[in-house]
This record gives sequence, C-alpha cells and structure tokens, in this order.
Amino acid sequence: MNIQNMKNIMIKSIQSFFAVWALMKACRMEPGNILTLVFFLLCFFFFRHIDIRLTSSGFDAGRRTKGTAMVISLLFSALYMAVDYHFYIENLTSPLYRIGIILAVLAGFLVLFYNLLLLLFSYTGDKGRLSKLLFMEEGPSPTPANCPSKSLSGILTGIRGFYRRRTGLCAFILCLLCWLPYFLYQYPGIMTPDSINQFEQVLRIIPYSNHHPWVHTLLIGLFYHIGYGLTGNMVIGMSFYTFFQMCMLALSVAYLINTLKQYLVKPAICLPVILFYALVPYHAVFSVTVWKDILFAAGVMFFGCSMLRLMKKIFLPEIIVFILSGITLCLFRSNGWYAFCLCLPFLLFHFRKQARIFFPALFGIFIFALLVKYPVMKAFQVSRPDLVESLAIPTQQVAAVICNDRPLTAEQLALVEEVVDLTYIKDLYNPYYADNIKELVRAGHQDYLAAHKKDFFKLWLELGLAYPSDYLQAYIHQTYGYWYPDSFYLVAEAEGVSATKLGVSHTPLIRGPLVVKGKEISIKLGGMVPLYGTLWSMGVVCWVFIFCIGNAFVRKETEKLILYLPSAALLLTVLIATPVATEFRYVYFLVFGLPFYLMCALIRLDPETK
Repeated sequence: MNIQNMKNIMIKSIQSFFAVWALMKACRMEPGNILTLVFFLLCFFFFRHIDIRLTSSGFDAGRRTKGTAMVISLLFSALYMAVDYHFYIENLTSPLYRIGIILAVLAGFLVLFYNLLLLLFSYTGDKGRLSKLLFMEEGPSPTPANCPSKSLSGILTGIRGFYRRRTGLCAFILCLLCWLPYFLYQYPGIMTPDSINQFEQVLRIIPYSNHHPWVHTLLIGLFYHIGYGLTGNMVIGMSFYTFFQMCMLALSVAYLINTLKQYLVKPAICLPVILFYALVPYHAVFSVTVWKDILFAAGVMFFGCSMLRLMKKIFLPEIIVFILSGITLCLFRSNGWYAFCLCLPFLLFHFRKQARIFFPALFGIFIFALLVKYPVMKAFQVSRPDLVESLAIPTQQVAAVICNDRPLTAEQLALVEEVVDLTYIKDLYNPYYADNIKELVRAGHQDYLAAHKKDFFKLWLELGLAYPSDYLQAYIHQTYGYWYPDSFYLVAEAEGVSATKLGVSHTPLIRGPLVVKGKEISIKLGGMVPLYGTLWSMGVVCWVFIFCIGNAFVRKETEKLILYLPSAALLLTVLIATPVATEFRYVYFLVFGLPFYLMCALIRLDPETK
C-alpha cells in the first residue's frame, strides 16, 4: 500500500468519524450503540465509492460542481441544525462542550451531504448517459406489429401502442379514474370552514371578500349555479365545481406529460410521473377539496410547462396557456401576485430576444390582474384582507419577545398596549401558529396599528436589534415545516363538509367500513413507510427543489433557472408571511410540481443539438 492510499484512507476515516457523529446525534443514539460502528463502515465505503465513481466515470467534478455542492451542503446543514441542535446539547452545561459538539456535528453533516451531492451530480450532470436512459431518438415512434385482436398479447400490444401515442390522454384518464373513488366518497367535495366562507359569498349571504381570492369564489359560483340551475339540487350543484377542479388538475398533469414528450422523454419514464399523481393519495384528496390552493397548483404547473415549451418553439396555443396560467398565478392566491411581480423583471430580461411576443403577454397578465385587483374589485365592493393578515411573522416575533419577559422601554410598551391587551398574551401565544395573536390584535385596536404603521415598524426593528435570538427562534418555529425535512404533519386528513345550515352536506355515493378503512390506511401510510414517506414531507420536497436549481449550475444550463423562478418566488412569499408552520396546502404547488422540477433538471433544452 503506497503513501497516497494510506493518506486517502486516513482522510476517509476522519470524514466517516465526523459523519457518524452527526448521524448519531440526528438519530438520538448513544455513543455506545453498535449501529455507530455500522454507520462508520457504511460511511467509509460510501466515501471510497464516491472517489472511485468520480475517477472512473469521467465526470468533471470541477470548481463549479464542488462549489455548488459546498453551498447547498452548508445551507442544508445550517438549517437542519437550526431546528435540531438543542437535542445534541440538552444534557451539557459547559459552553465549551456545547460549542465543541455543535461544531463536530456541523462538520459531519457538511462532509456527508457534500459527498452525497457530488455523487448525485456525477449522475445528473452526465448528459450522455442520461440521454440514452431517458430520451428517445429523433424520428417517429416504432409502430407495434399487428397481433390478433382477441389474443392477450394483441390486447397488451394495443394498449402499449395507444399509451405511446396518447401518453397525455392516458395520464388524464388514469388520474380521474384513480381519484374517482375519493370523489364518490367525499361527494359533493370536501368543504372546510374556508370553503364554507366562500360558499356563503357565492350565495350572497355575506359580502364579497378577497380574504379568499374573489376570482376563485366567482369560479365556484359559476359552476355551482350551472349545476343548481340544471338540477335544482345544491349538493349536485356543488359537485359540478368539484368535478371541474378534478379535471383541471388532471389536465395539468396531461399537459406536463405532453411537454415531456415534446422533449423526447421516453413513455416508460413518463409512467412513474403519471403514477405519482394517480396513486399518491393526497393528490386525490386535494382534487376534491374546495380550496384555492388546488387550482393554484395546477396554474403554476401550466405556467412552468408553457415556459418550457416556449423555450423550444413559440406557438399560439402555448402563448394562450402562458397568459391564462399567469392570470391564475396572480389572482388565485394573494402571494401569487407578489411572486409574479417579483418574477416580472427576470422574465422580461430572459425573453428579451422574443420581446415582440413575450412583452405584450407579460404586460397583459400584469395589467389584467392589476385591473381586477383594484378597480374591478372596488366596483363590486370586494373587501380586502385586514392589515394583520399579512403581518403574521412580525407579530409573532414581537409576541415572542414579550412572552420571553424581555424588558421594553415605557414608550415601546405603551405602543404595544395601544393595540392589544397583554393580559392573556402568554396563554394565547403559540410559536407555530400565528392566528391566536392575529385574533388578539383584531380584538384590540387594529385601526391604531394601521394608523401608526411607521411607529410599529420602528418598534419591530428596535426589538429585533435588541433581541435577535428571540426573533430568529420565532422565525424558525413559524416556518420550519417548509424546509426542515424531519417533521411530521398529517396531510389530507380533512373530509366531508364542515357543519353548516346552508343546504350542502356530506352525501357519499359509496360508503361502508371497507371504504372508510381503505381511505384511512392510504392516508396514514405516508407516516409509516420509509422512503415513501418522503413524498409527504414539504421539507424534503424543498431540498429536492434546491438540488434541481444547483444541478442547473453543475450542467452549465443556467437558462433553466427561469423555470424554477416562479416556484422559488412563491416559496419565498410563504416563508415571509406564513401564519402556520406546517400547512401542507400552502406549498402544494411545490409538491405538485415535483416531477416537473426533476425532469427540468435532466432534460435537454435543445434535443437536436445537445
């Protein structure tokens, strides 16, 4: 054994030691657990394999790749430990020991994820091998040989041929068929208190409000009134909207599949994508849930896919989809409007060479949304969300300072007491849920807050500078569910229609213990089965999304960043203003777009030349 090999073994042993330290703490194991030895051996041979892989594959892991891997691993390690670190040092009192343990675990995570990213990039950055695996050759698909139509092989050949020719249509039909049992069981749809509020607006029992997007409320009303007008039955009327929503969600999946086919992705590769939408049960549950977030997720998918198509060639249908989905992005969630405005300068710059086509489309989306949000809503007397609705995180941070008994000046305390009664603030404050504090503000003097916004911004800034650790901890508690990959939250557990006397009730068309138990098991499996459970984690999806962005740098395809920009902007708006730390539907657009992000990371933008 030469000196170089000895040196390499020593380096890998040290790396494995720190990686095991990090895994030990993350898994809550004691140092004497025999699994630490198992982890050490696994890490050692894993790191050795990565070296061999990088050497033998011919992949150039240069400065760009290593720099991208280092940035992502640093970001991941820091954020993961921001939530988890107190478990590592809970039994230690010495500051020196605490700092030492935290640094050792940080080093372990950095080594582990840096090497893992290098390994993944060596596969996703290998364009040549990926092309053979994922993409068809240019030219027409082979026509299956004729077989006797009544034979089993003939039927199977016919199905395969139809699937290859009509992959998008098959995706649409399969999604609807797999979602249909949920529609029949939850008939006419799942309606939570938010849904009931919109339905009350549809019936004009309460005034219009844009707290839930007014345009979405109008759309519910359109299909409800069509159904009610045809049948005279409120339950059937409501089911018209639910079925429309299912169709739009399935249509967005079909549009994604046909987009991938335009980029020559093999039908066999498209099949797992289709099954993700058809079989993972939260898609079925959400497809029949009357929430703005569902059509919004479909709109984000249409918007991204239309951009991907337009990067290949400009056609009128794609421009129409681009415009309509852009309008959906702006009007179906409040943060969608802010995300679009954030993206607009980058979209204008990216499509500057096609300014004659794209500038009118982008400004058309912007102006149409602007007109609807302001003069049109004003004409229809649509009330806007109150001020405190957009101040969830700042109010939580100020409340955290007060609940931690930090000293405030007499002027600061007087300013706070002008808005809220502090008597019950410690009882009401929940670090993971902002609605309690928002309701406390609403019960106080929100008008004073609106009239003295500058004073309260100054107060928020002063307290942040005085107590940064309180602000940081409050922010982590308020947002961790969207980026921390090891937190559990029950997804898609809502069912039926919330208590209401409006005339709409849960009226299942299929029922019985088998149906109920099957639905219950399908939802709970996400919290029981490893690997499959990662599809239920917003944090995991967030880091896959970040990996895909990093992959664009590794492959030197930074033009793809424009495809990730809308979702990145939406995620940013959620992290700025979320009222709940673990609300899956707030980032359903991100989960729903997961196959789109992964395939964008791997496809060739110009198959004819790359």
